Amino acid sequence: DAYEVLKEKLQNAEMLELFTETEMPLSVVLGEMEEEGVIVKPDELKSYGDELQEKIEVLEKRIHEAAGEDFNINSPKQLGEILFDKMALPGGKKTKTGYSTNVDVLNKLKNDYPIVADVLEYRQVAKLKSTYADGLMKVIGDDGRIHTTFQNLVTATGRLSSTDPNLQNIPVRTDLGAEIRKMFVPKPGCVLVDADYSQIELRVLAHMSQDPVLMDSFKNNEDIHRRTASEVFGVPMEEVTKEMRRNAKAVNFGIIYGQTEFGLSKELGISRSQAREYISSYFERYSGVKQWIDNTVQDTRLTGVSKTMMGRKRYIKDINSKNFNLRSFAERTAVNSPIQGTAADIIKLAMLKVQENIKAHKMKSKMLLQVHDELIFEVPPAEIAGLIVILKECMENAVTLDVPLKIDVNVGFDWYDMQRV
Repeated sequence: DAYEVLKEKLQNAEMLELFTETEMPLSVVLGEMEEEGVIVKPDELKSYGDELQEKIEVLEKRIHEAAGEDFNINSPKQLGEILFDKMALPGGKKTKTGYSTNVDVLNKLKNDYPIVADVLEYRQVAKLKSTYADGLMKVIGDDGRIHTTFQNLVTATGRLSSTDPNLQNIPVRTDLGAEIRKMFVPKPGCVLVDADYSQIELRVLAHMSQDPVLMDSFKNNEDIHRRTASEVFGVPMEEVTKEMRRNAKAVNFGIIYGQTEFGLSKELGISRSQAREYISSYFERYSGVKQWIDNTVQDTRLTGVSKTMMGRKRYIKDINSKNFNLRSFAERTAVNSPIQGTAADIIKLAMLKVQENIKAHKMKSKMLLQVHDELIFEVPPAEIAGLIVILKECMENAVTLDVPLKIDVNVGFDWYDMQRV
């Protein structure tokens, strides 16, 4: 029967244990989380939607006044004609359907032309309103809770994803977007507890690459971005400026995602030669990381497969392609997958251990959400201290790496206003 055939296939792929010990037990935990759901305040969501609607109308009026006529801001064709034909702004790129008005094009103009800044803001606010204010409103169940669906078979790296609605991309970057988190609350008499891994992907990178500088940094509990800034810019740790740290952070994460010098220069607004310099001085200081990246790409060329620590495989098809762009993308994927995938496997193991402990201690605390490297719980106040002990124990010891795993725990009465404990 199918079971035997699939079992044999998993065994041959050396992924049977991952399937039986992680994925299958986790599907039970995910089912429990989906059933539990998370409370969202409908009245506040509605007034937030109204507030966004007012903002949209103000922006619309300003954009129409600046353009000297009314037009459909949501139509790229009409917008392109207004900006590049009528107002003759520079940088118009003609495509088959008219001028391109995508984010990259508009970002270049926004500082010099207020109308462009307004259009970008209009798009952002309109997206918040349709996706979140209106979108979440539609999916609040009769029990006042939103029940998302966690997918554990969708992403290629093994990360969980969340659909109908996607609760893993509730905005946090802009103040207006982050407001949505205020609507997510615990049931009366409870608090929300949020535990998230501190820089898990960089820690996985340190373990996999065995880079001495990176490992040393985590073992000494240093601020990793500050340390990288100090290494890359050649200044003592205490002389690292905010800007240096920000740039180092972009380099650190850029390395994990295989960012090119072009990508880094765009993100930091620096020249390509400067970005090239940052990357090469990073690899000089963190030569173990460079070595690991080269070896990983080399191995993937031979096997066509990238692997996480727990043996999760991803087949990388264009790694030997003659086409430079396809090959480069495949190389980046080959490097990123084992890091992101291992981090995903670790949090899955942690979820299993945490849930098992909550049940063993007959606690009333409930795991509600997983957002990549954070877990969110609804907790009676009397259980906060006990739950934190369980979280530290289970999450920080989910696997043994050659650098410590660390979590930060926050507690609050809504998902926005959380205090570190």
